[in-house]
Amino acid sequence: MDSNRDTLLNIIKLGRPQFLVGGFLFFCIGALLAVIFNAEFLLGKFILGYAILFTAHLAVHYSNDYFDVNADQYLEPTAISGGSGILVKNPELKVFAKWFAVSLIILSLVIAVIFTVIFSYTIWFFLFVLFGNLLAWFYSAPPLKLVYRRLGEISTVITGVILPGMGYFTIMGTLDLPFFVFAVPLAFSQLFFINSVEMPDMEGDRLGGKITLIVARGREFGYKLIALSGLLITISFLMIPFTNLYPSTIDFHVLALISLIPLSLGIVELLKKPLDRESATKFSSLNIASLFAVAVLINIYFIYLIK
Repeated sequence: MDSNRDTLLNIIKLGRPQFLVGGFLFFCIGALLAVIFNAEFLLGKFILGYAILFTAHLAVHYSNDYFDVNADQYLEPTAISGGSGILVKNPELKVFAKWFAVSLIILSLVIAVIFTVIFSYTIWFFLFVLFGNLLAWFYSAPPLKLVYRRLGEISTVITGVILPGMGYFTIMGTLDLPFFVFAVPLAFSQLFFINSVEMPDMEGDRLGGKITLIVARGREFGYKLIALSGLLITISFLMIPFTNLYPSTIDFHVLALISLIPLSLGIVELLKKPLDRESATKFSSLNIASLFAVAVLINIYFIYLIK
């Protein structure tokens, strides 16, 4: 009985459910933005749309741990980085992790087909879901292995479009220019995110063969990029109103003010330059927490506007 319970707990930990919260928050931002543009909110559509993202997002965690198991042996997992560490200590779960990830991807695509048929969406909705799943799979899976070929950061930046894009597409029924413009600061937030989670893993990633920007250029460069990403988030929010694409009810100064949370941390890190792993991990954890705070506050602000 204890053995079965331990196995179940390891399987749950392998999925790193804490990171699913960020995906949900981004999904909600996209969905709420669509409602601000007068799209009709249907709870059933929202739930089914998120089910597509949920299964795809969860699959990433299992597939990444499976394909990164050799590299992860050089890492000490933290709350925000280094994988779950479960497969390193429990290699008997490797086969399960791989096929569970495949099953989740298939389920995501099946739900996408059902959604497309029920709500009479175009084939582009399904193709958008398919692209997101493939990007997530090949982040660490061969033959592309994006994170091992200097493309990990780029693929993560793209998720800054995909995650809120799923919410927007689900409710609005299309992806239009206002969404893509609004996704710019969200994409920069993902650049802030990926460099933060890669910061503690620099030594282990180097030994494991991953070619991240932190591995290639070092932590000092990473802090510069994190600070720049934070600055670009704020500047983007300040520039968006000049497009005249958005209702006057949205005060982008509020969003820019919210974005000062990660920017402030980025500036502090740039000045302090905590280069040892322990200090880098502490600051990276604060960075991730700041991004969660930003996503929560944007959602709260959008809900306020809708009410």
